[in-house]
Amino acid sequence: MPFRSLQVSVCSKTAKVLVFAMFVSRLIEPAHLMAETPGISATEVKIGSCSALDGPARQLGLETVLGATAYLDYINDQGGINGRKLVLASHDDGYDPDKTAACFAQLKKDEIFTAAFFVGTPTAAKYVPLLEADKIPLVGLFTGAPFLTHPPKHYIFSVRASYSDETREQVEGLWKAGMRNIGVIYQGDAFGNIVLEGVKQALAKHGASPVGMGKFVRNTLDVSEAISNVSAAKPDAVILAGPYAPAAQILKKAHALNWRPLFLTVSFVGTEALIKAAGNDAEGVVITQVVPPYDRTELPTVKLYRESISKYMSNTQPSFVSLEGFVDAMVVGLGLNKAGTDPTREKFIAGLESLSDADIGLGADVRLMFSPTHHQGLDHVYATVIREGKPEIISNWRSVVKH
Repeated sequence: MPFRSLQVSVCSKTAKVLVFAMFVSRLIEPAHLMAETPGISATEVKIGSCSALDGPARQLGLETVLGATAYLDYINDQGGINGRKLVLASHDDGYDPDKTAACFAQLKKDEIFTAAFFVGTPTAAKYVPLLEADKIPLVGLFTGAPFLTHPPKHYIFSVRASYSDETREQVEGLWKAGMRNIGVIYQGDAFGNIVLEGVKQALAKHGASPVGMGKFVRNTLDVSEAISNVSAAKPDAVILAGPYAPAAQILKKAHALNWRPLFLTVSFVGTEALIKAAGNDAEGVVITQVVPPYDRTELPTVKLYRESISKYMSNTQPSFVSLEGFVDAMVVGLGLNKAGTDPTREKFIAGLESLSDADIGLGADVRLMFSPTHHQGLDHVYATVIREGKPEIISNWRSVVKH
């Protein structure tokens, strides 16, 4: 409040002191409010990320952060959000649950306003209770674990479709194409178990269950026993639940044994990383995606993504993972904009919850679904198949199945 707006008559020394105190309190009030909310200054909003920047799943973390950073650079060039630049503090947890406590401690030391752009289910299972206990919002995770949003958690917002959405799309596609014998090779952790459960639930609707199951240890390439266990059941199709490195190893070993069912996997695999790691053995693999193909530049957000990574991330190639990171960052920006010029974490959460039926430039039928009782933003799934080293949208599941 400017001093000149105080319309009072100062008739005594005491009154003068009171008026001066009012004036000073008005001057320091915004700074006081900012001090109450970590990560907010007059010029910046600090965002914190823990993801896999090293180790066997590092490409997933690197691509997620790359896409998010491209959007942050773009929005900062436009002046930021309500006059504040968005600053990202990104740290590595190696996709290892045992490293999550240290990474979270670093985020607290950074005094972030909100967390975003996390990677992985087993790590998310550790972070969620920590974030909730410290009342720190988290927006955008490269995992479709249903426990993030069912039931809804006040501080946790998942933008993408869930693994249940992806596995349902896979099983329904296979079933319509006449494939009934479906096996699962999965990582023996929270991620693998969630994908396995999604497959089981989708098959149960047809009175069926997996014909063979095999698991392997996270962050290893020891997949031989899992292959042996599932191949013995002679499935027509096998759904893989693992990141690109073990998935590529499964494909290579299976094909070397001349075992060639139709392989499918979920978005967490990292499509481009899988193609690079598996080479020709990735040919014909079905991968469900949670963002549209990045060649669909008629979509405003895809067009902006392509322009932004070209401008700010030169010499990098587009990918489904970095596009998802870009979309997550856009949602963070939308929530901050809704939070107004004096944002708090609760205003930010309320801003995100107001994004019901919000158009985010991914198509007329793709709109955010956030509300106070719903914290999963999207549920769209795009089925793709690898053809000549590139992902293509599946228009007819019969064209990809093998009988």
